[in-house]
Amino acid sequence: MNFDSKHIIPRYTFVIIVLTLVGLAVIGSAGYQMLFQNDYWETVRKRLASRQKEIPAVRGNIYSADGQLLVGSMPIYDLRMDFVIKDPDSAAEQRLRIRRDTLWRNEADSFCIGLSQIFPQHTAKEYKEMIEKGRQKAHRRNFLIARGASYIQYKEAMRLPYARHGAIATGFYAEEIPQRQKPYGNMATRTLGSLLPACDSAMNGLELAFDSILRGVNGKRHREKVRRQWMDRTDVEPVNGLDVISTIDVGMQDAAEKILVRKLHEVNAEVGVVVLMEVATGDVKAIVNMTRLGTPGRYYYAEVKNNAITDLWEPGSTFKTASMMVALEDGVVTRDDWVEVGNGQYLMHGRVMKDHNWRKGGYGRAISVDECLMFSSNVGVSRIIDEHYFQHPEKYVDGLYREGVGVPFTLPFKGQGFPKVRRPKPDGSNWSKTALAWMSIGYETQIPPIYTVTFYNAIANKGRMVKPRFVREIQKNGETLKEFPVEVVKEHICSDRTLKDIHAILERVVNDPTGLGKKAGCKQFKVCGKTGTAQVADEHGSYHGSPARYMVSFCGFYPSEAPKYSCIVCIKKSGLPASGGGQCGPVFSELAQYVMAKGVFREASEAADSTSVFEIPEAKEAIPVEKGVVPDVKDLGVRDAVKLLEPLGLKIKVIGQGRIYWQSIPAGTKAIKGQTITLELRMKSENKKQ
Repeated sequence: MNFDSKHIIPRYTFVIIVLTLVGLAVIGSAGYQMLFQNDYWETVRKRLASRQKEIPAVRGNIYSADGQLLVGSMPIYDLRMDFVIKDPDSAAEQRLRIRRDTLWRNEADSFCIGLSQIFPQHTAKEYKEMIEKGRQKAHRRNFLIARGASYIQYKEAMRLPYARHGAIATGFYAEEIPQRQKPYGNMATRTLGSLLPACDSAMNGLELAFDSILRGVNGKRHREKVRRQWMDRTDVEPVNGLDVISTIDVGMQDAAEKILVRKLHEVNAEVGVVVLMEVATGDVKAIVNMTRLGTPGRYYYAEVKNNAITDLWEPGSTFKTASMMVALEDGVVTRDDWVEVGNGQYLMHGRVMKDHNWRKGGYGRAISVDECLMFSSNVGVSRIIDEHYFQHPEKYVDGLYREGVGVPFTLPFKGQGFPKVRRPKPDGSNWSKTALAWMSIGYETQIPPIYTVTFYNAIANKGRMVKPRFVREIQKNGETLKEFPVEVVKEHICSDRTLKDIHAILERVVNDPTGLGKKAGCKQFKVCGKTGTAQVADEHGSYHGSPARYMVSFCGFYPSEAPKYSCIVCIKKSGLPASGGGQCGPVFSELAQYVMAKGVFREASEAADSTSVFEIPEAKEAIPVEKGVVPDVKDLGVRDAVKLLEPLGLKIKVIGQGRIYWQSIPAGTKAIKGQTITLELRMKSENKKQ
């Protein structure tokens, strides 16, 4: 074949020249658009892709020590319609409008009937009229159909005729609103804490203390138009919050609240506090802070402040135990010594110290060191301390700090109060002659109730003072990520000899027929403890108001032989009678009996109020299951199980942490809408032990 260069080479040259010119044109056009049309194309980009928005992370849950859900994230939904046609002259928008009109004309009646069945506050006719009016106003956006729908209601609505065609085709969509739910109502509400309505800002309690852990990290997404359809594009996936496992026991907390409130109504009290601790660990199993609200004749009690942790109260006679411990430890007295208390009145540096029975002539004799606490004698205790420490009051105060009284420790709560146990200055400028005597019986000192029970807990714990613990661990999907160890405040608050003496005296306070704490006793086991009654200042700082105001209390531990729990009960009230033993003792006794018999009386779920919801927050995407049949969810995590069960209309109750090992409705059973299925969970370590 002959190669005709005269004809072929010019052709190749022509093609190369054309391609070169096209390339230069493309480069020139791109450069022109970059340099001179940048603003125009940026506007187009913004029109086709919406601004980046956050994908909210699911806030972690707070559980009780016995596996109950105390606070959980459970979104609700507002169902809305968008009637806006952005560009009526656009061919695509015209087709969309025609499609919406056709779907509405064909399926409106069945759609509205379905809405009326799911949300019966309106009839099908009313729903249709509402939507028709909205459709006539094409500028209406975010038209509200139903507010606060549950997850099940939301899923049912999305399966209705018309709605099932999707948000683009119908304009019908759901707006997810994060909600924080408390299945047990207001139980321990100030300790658990709360969020602002937007569910975005923690206000107090554990919600605030562990906000960064519970909150998680929000993701990022944007919307962009692809082939004439708007689509969500995820840029950064959200990281859901972790779960907090508290030390609260639902049964104990419920019992403490109900027993205390009953007594508060009985004595017409202003404030009541209960703190129940586990001796060995310092775990706070129950904490109650009740304040009287309302008007005379219509009073009720609610938690508005964490009084046990924030309030600085004069402890009264429960402080006498600390004073006697200092004297016994220093060896200035023994249990064999006696103190003359006479007629119940004694002149202390120009001021009269009185016993509670001074109007009846007092005891009229000398009483033993044991009886000073058994009878809660102001004269007996103050004479011991004043006579041995008056010249060197700093030695007495040093003794208090030595045994842990007044030693501050931090707790995970905003506004925590710290004890004020005054030290005398070298020049005596902050000290009076009577300061020591009144300080020894619980005045001129301010201590939050949580500190008082921590001191008594140390006596029960063989002298080892541990810090109150409110959170045991942090978990993710049932797996422990972090544990909070027991923290020791003081390894030994006193010698074993002194501890044995104090323990024996506190046992006599309750179990001796003459002890003032006998109403705190229990027939089934022995209780150790100390009563307290202190007159407190009124709102004007005066102790001479009428009627007088009192803080009555009882603090102790049980069972005496091998203490498991310590507890303090405090009641602030006006007028007489005012008795720590007579009014707080019965509360202590009833709660102690419940705790020691826990599990016999009732299930923890009975503590829930009538509006309680025990479902776990829904998962984002449903997993298909055999229609109408309960699946096998054993060995799954809670979130995966919820994905399978909630689309069947089942309500879910969860017990424990970890993975599911038992379900109350067997797999293969026909699902009944509204039925509750209980899922019991266990940690892997627990399964290995069995």
